Amino acid sequence: MRKAYGIKSLMIYLESVNYPIKEEEIKDLILNKKIPHLRPINNLLIFNLDHIDGWLSDQQSNP
Repeated sequence: MRKAYGIKSLMIYLESVNYPIKEEEIKDLILNKKIPHLRPINNLLIFNLDHIDGWLSDQQSNP
């Protein structure tokens, strides 16, 4: 399973697939539960990149 650990890693991944998002936007998406993520412990965010790819497809088909 492909994973990104933390917001910075996710930002790098999203930029690599031509979908750059600012850190504040990602924090808002997490807060509003609009982006798939796991938070197994308080200070750790994990993003399953397969789920992120699905989320990206949804974003691009429903702008």
